[in-house]
Amino acid sequence: MSASGPFSGRLALVTGASKGIGAATAKALAASGAHVVLVGRDVKALEDVEDAIHAAGGSSTIAPLDLTEPDAIARLAAAISGRWDKLDVLVLAAAYLPTLTPVTQVDAKQFNRALNLNILATQALLAAFDPMLKRADPAQVIGLTSSVASGPRPYWSAYASTKAAFENILSCYAQEVEKLSNIRVAIVDPGATRTEMRAKAYPGEDPATVKPPETVAERLVSLLQAGFATGYRERIER
Repeated sequence: MSASGPFSGRLALVTGASKGIGAATAKALAASGAHVVLVGRDVKALEDVEDAIHAAGGSSTIAPLDLTEPDAIARLAAAISGRWDKLDVLVLAAAYLPTLTPVTQVDAKQFNRALNLNILATQALLAAFDPMLKRADPAQVIGLTSSVASGPRPYWSAYASTKAAFENILSCYAQEVEKLSNIRVAIVDPGATRTEMRAKAYPGEDPATVKPPETVAERLVSLLQAGFATGYRERIER
């Protein structure tokens, strides 16, 4: 692991680390001294993120996999626990946005992928890494959500419903472990951010009018460094 920085000696795992907010957060954590496990499906993109981390003097390991594949998360947890004893930081940034449609026209295949990645994989990740998180002092979990989880809008039903469930799973987990461990859980809405997902949802928007992923990553790392009470929630406006 990196020898210096506020996260020196700590292990962080970031899902969705191949691009966007996940990639920016992984780089920011590595720059702060953490050894970062980069989880994503795109091997080339993960390698590019790792190259950038190493070029800046940081430390990381890539873990290319599809979180929705059977046993993928169990295999990931087995590999990581075989190398490290504890997990200090878990950032849940991976998400899938189905095509925006009326409720009556939601594509079943896309909806199933959103359910699998946004909900089922979240529960599986918490279950698989709970033992390693409990060995950290403290462990911090941040889940990235969306404003549509609590404020549904027309045509967003498939994504909004999965993000509402995502928040529920994290909130329940936070309450379950609060008095039994040093695990602290936060839910953060990154707000309008310049990502591929944002471009897909708002194809006519000028990307220059919204903040870059690095702004969100900087705030997340600051939040992790300062510490937070479990159940903390925040929306990043700028």
